Amino acid sequence: MTSLAERMQHDWENPAVVGRNKEPAHVPLAPYGTAEAALARDVTQRDASPYVQSLNGDWRFFLAPNPAATPEGFQRAAFDDGAWGAIPVPSNWEMEGHSYPIYVNVQYPFPPDELPCVPEDDNPTGCYRTTFRVPEGWEGRRVHVVFEGVSSALHLWVNGAEVGYSQDSCLPAEFDLTPYLRPGENVLAARVLRWSDGSYLEDQDHWRMSGIYRDVYLLGLPPAHIRDYRVVADLDDAYRDGTLRVRVAVRNRGDDALEGWRVAATLTDADGRTVVEPLMASVSVAAGGEASLELEAAVAAPHKWSSEDPYLYRLAVALEDAAGRTVHAEGGRVGFRRVELRDAQLLVNGVRLRIGGVNRHEHDPERGKSVTLESMLADIRLMKRHNINTVRTCHYPDDSRWYDLCDEYGIYLIDEANIESHGVWGRLANDPAWKDAFMERGIRMVERDKNHPSVIVWSLGNESGFGPNHVAMSDWMHAHDATRLVHYHPAVDHPSVDMISLMYPPLDRVIGMAQVEGETRPVIMCEYAHSMGNSTGNLREYWDAVDAYPRLQGGCIWDWVDQGLLRHTAEGEPWYAYGGDFGDVPNDDNFCINGLIAPDRTPHPGLREYKKVLEPVRVEPVDLERGVLRVTNRYHFCDLSHLDIDWSLWVDGEVVQQGSLPRLSTPPDGSETITVPLSRPALPPGGECWLRVGFRLAAPTLWADAGHGVAWSQFRVPFSAPKPQTLALAAIPALRVAEDADAITVLGEGFEIVFGRAEGTIRSWRYRGVDLLVAGPRLNIWRAPTDNDARRMADIWRRFGLDRLRHLVREVSVVAPGVAGGRDDRAVVIEARSFVSAPDTTRGFGTRYRYTVYSSGDIVLETEVRPDHYMPVLPRVGLTMALPAGFEAFSWYGRGPHESYSDRKESAAVGLYGGTVDAQYHPYITPQETGNKTDVRWAALAREDGVALLAAAVPAGEPELLNVSALHYTADDLTAARHTFELTRRPETILNIDLLQSGLGGESCGPATLPQYLVPAIERTFRVRLRPYVEGQATPMSLARQMLEER
Repeated sequence: MTSLAERMQHDWENPAVVGRNKEPAHVPLAPYGTAEAALARDVTQRDASPYVQSLNGDWRFFLAPNPAATPEGFQRAAFDDGAWGAIPVPSNWEMEGHSYPIYVNVQYPFPPDELPCVPEDDNPTGCYRTTFRVPEGWEGRRVHVVFEGVSSALHLWVNGAEVGYSQDSCLPAEFDLTPYLRPGENVLAARVLRWSDGSYLEDQDHWRMSGIYRDVYLLGLPPAHIRDYRVVADLDDAYRDGTLRVRVAVRNRGDDALEGWRVAATLTDADGRTVVEPLMASVSVAAGGEASLELEAAVAAPHKWSSEDPYLYRLAVALEDAAGRTVHAEGGRVGFRRVELRDAQLLVNGVRLRIGGVNRHEHDPERGKSVTLESMLADIRLMKRHNINTVRTCHYPDDSRWYDLCDEYGIYLIDEANIESHGVWGRLANDPAWKDAFMERGIRMVERDKNHPSVIVWSLGNESGFGPNHVAMSDWMHAHDATRLVHYHPAVDHPSVDMISLMYPPLDRVIGMAQVEGETRPVIMCEYAHSMGNSTGNLREYWDAVDAYPRLQGGCIWDWVDQGLLRHTAEGEPWYAYGGDFGDVPNDDNFCINGLIAPDRTPHPGLREYKKVLEPVRVEPVDLERGVLRVTNRYHFCDLSHLDIDWSLWVDGEVVQQGSLPRLSTPPDGSETITVPLSRPALPPGGECWLRVGFRLAAPTLWADAGHGVAWSQFRVPFSAPKPQTLALAAIPALRVAEDADAITVLGEGFEIVFGRAEGTIRSWRYRGVDLLVAGPRLNIWRAPTDNDARRMADIWRRFGLDRLRHLVREVSVVAPGVAGGRDDRAVVIEARSFVSAPDTTRGFGTRYRYTVYSSGDIVLETEVRPDHYMPVLPRVGLTMALPAGFEAFSWYGRGPHESYSDRKESAAVGLYGGTVDAQYHPYITPQETGNKTDVRWAALAREDGVALLAAAVPAGEPELLNVSALHYTADDLTAARHTFELTRRPETILNIDLLQSGLGGESCGPATLPQYLVPAIERTFRVRLRPYVEGQATPMSLARQMLEER
């Protein structure tokens, strides 16, 4: 076995070697022959330049188990690769059937005890080969190759000659190929190592994948060319006028000195009109040398860039020879804006910013870490449609085109260096031997991304402890770029960072941090609201705090997309894999499944909630009966004139009045009063009246069509309604009751109900010849643990046996005549007493069910629950029952249309909704509690033939609102499954009716559910009304509004 000292001579096991023969970092280049062509370029289409040639496509590929096992001489031009396979570039080789992806979070995928060395035998090494010809018209040019992203280390050869080496999986590796080229066909060979010492700095919480996963292309540069340029488009202290500064680095790779040459910069507006006269300066560069120059011009009243109005100017920078001919032109886009720290706040263009952001990993369910432009566009459009204004590029620099899109669409960026050493925490940050590696990653990120107005903050990385190497990075960033702030979470309040960054703080802590006296920096939650599975509760409280405390400026939810990888069962059923599903050991299970959207970009309900709390328009009631409302503009820079306003008045879920309102010109952070021209409607007995006001885009944008809703509000208007009518039972035939040792049978007109003495509940219920129930109703305490539950509460609940409750029936009886509520010919009261506990404990729930059966067919079920006083807070308190196959149409009057919970219901409006039972199931990648509806007045399940069962809150006038769900899965089904394909759809419909269900919180990584949304284990009594009916003969709304005589 090779000694550690010998192994550290390898490039990939020596932290002092971060690259060899790489070109200095610079902004992405796309050379053009004229300034006009450079101005017209589409910055996301780099190969539109005549001097950029893509090398993407199928390359020859061989995967060796380790570097020592690579085929001898594979880098030689004459090597026979005919037996090799092909692999698409860009791609991750694990997604192309070679080796397997590994998901780990904090721990490294290999033991770190030999740091900086990596596994010697198990280090998959990809050997790549391709051929290319230098394009016609490139004669005399320097030919560079650019690898936009390679994981984790790259050796490169051309025509058998070694060109160079690179680390940092997420920044470009660029090499000058000119000395190695020959006429005609050239052979490029690359060796890519899965693990290198760089892997110790790339311990991020995502899939570990390998290969050439971003674009590869040739760059043709004239001998004298623009090597780099920096643009600063700043504003004055009044944020009115601007200054354009352009610093250009000209390199001369020719044999003769440059004399009499000049650099010209042209700025046009978005319509192509020249904004300032072309800026020019002469430049002289010795042969083999480099020179820099600066151009500056005042720009009167520029159109400012912001996330709300991302106006971009166009800039061309041209190098001209002594005869005035353009030798090299580059084009880019410019946004005038100012980012600063003042009054302990992060300001953009002088305005306190509310950061409504997300952390975004680059992830594609089929391509892994190799994301397409189309995927980026899908992400940014979804973000904009959901009022998100900021992205933290967790935890590495993204594909460079993402920054172009953020400039164009309007997204603020926290640009993060590719540094995370979570598994060894601060060991590397405090080791001088790793300083160059830290600095290289920070400097190259800044140099690549410095011209993007969307980048407002540089981040030193993530979760790598804190030490001198971070301080050195921060010092360099501050010295080289005074136009942005510097962030790093574990630095806490160290003076090297410009903001206090928190991760998953409890609400009271973040409020306390925002009130620290003498602190001059803002508080920003770089990660909060861990959105794993059915999650993202408590958002409203955090954003109320952002509004209340000026130094608290929001944060970025963890995270944007579930990192599931698409797979299929043998039968072709799709499902998403997570850690361990590829045999990857070690792994961190499903902790990569914590996005606001699914891998296929389908939004989860939590994203709807985030959109709601981030709405740019807030409406408050002033006088609802007169339609008077106060509208507040929460945009930072835009007035409200770009929004159409509509309103509607709803009675019991139906629109009775509607209209539009004049557009407003309310200034940012301003308010004004509006009046909706509503009139008092006629309300049915017990009816409810709700006013909705919506704000929609009046014109299309890049990210949404006209009519897209950006904000809405809903208020219950306190118009009085007649009292609900009491159901007249006198005209209905009387009940008949039969008892024996086995059961109690209640017979009425068109129905029969059998109460089993052994079961302690309804054994059968037939209505017009149709069975209504196959099980229940019974006390329901357990819920399939959400990912948040699973991290703590689920274990506690299991210790108390809540996942395996049994029902010990004590007694089932008809209440005897003369007892309060007794029996008569129009109603009968049946009581059942049970003790509900796990078989292995005597701690449980004393339970009494009181069924009042009316001759109308109604059952009012009153449930009294007495928990053992040692019980913890509970998942839920309610009832569950099963309806036979066929009850597939689900309707309800409550919050919807999507699922909602006590701490995540802001986005669900009260209304009348309907759909199939199948549609109520949300396919979280790890099955768990789903489908709940809050503030439900009534819910109904119907068959195709019209027979239906109503479940309604009681009393009808001011009911105690319910939580309801209808699924084809029990809580036990959802608990047992680890993936969606493991669920077997039941033909029955499982109806859950809860008095209370616990909130969701964010405890999978962060604070628990807030106390007000928990379900304490205290004695409770609740009622629900069950009533069969036939659609067309009655409506669930009218039935739910009826009052029943108390018995």
